[in-house]
Amino acid sequence: MAKRLVKGDKKIFGVCSGLANYFDMDPTVMRLLFIAGFLFFGTGLLLYIIMAFVVPDK
Repeated sequence: MAKRLVKGDKKIFGVCSGLANYFDMDPTVMRLLFIAGFLFFGTGLLLYIIMAFVVPDK
């Protein structure tokens, strides 16, 4: 069965958790990557908001 990107356990919207499950990573590492993306590139927050609406629930 192919993997699907879906939201995971929710802290806020479940985006980082879903991405971490999809890529077999720790959710904390994914959250840190989003924070780094926001602080260094300014795109992490925008990407998170877009994905919160686009990625389906379980």
